[in-house]
Amino acid sequence: MRVTKRTYIAIRVLMYCASNSDRLVTKSEIAKQCNSSENHVAQVVNQLGQLGFIETHRGRNGGLELARAPADIRIGEVFRAVEAPVPMTDSFSPADTSFPLVAASQLRIALDDAYTAFFEQLDGVMLDMLVGDSRPLMDMIAPTSPSRA
Repeated sequence: MRVTKRTYIAIRVLMYCASNSDRLVTKSEIAKQCNSSENHVAQVVNQLGQLGFIETHRGRNGGLELARAPADIRIGEVFRAVEAPVPMTDSFSPADTSFPLVAASQLRIALDDAYTAFFEQLDGVMLDMLVGDSRPLMDMIAPTSPSRA
């Protein structure tokens, strides 16, 4: 399975918020850490807010924070919400006539099973497990100095 840039940014946003749980973080500092445009990060932040993973606070001292504890955020849930719906088997759709043996295809079953297994594996990973006590990770995603916009 290929992970989109949007999902990569979503996971980074959540990890950054989890590792800076003592304060509100800004989209601009996350964009800098993700080496992404602030506009792209803003779109992902908006989606994560609508999905209930983060809370945003407007205003001069605004920012964002996790809406739930890191131990309560399943990475599989994030992937499903941000990636979905991505048809794993486009060529097996009834509208695609280039592969006429759809009903008898064991490949479709195998791909569907692999897709399901991918998300089931991620369901066992919680956000707190990703940030944990990893000093090198914390050094990479921690800001050098808190910035306020």
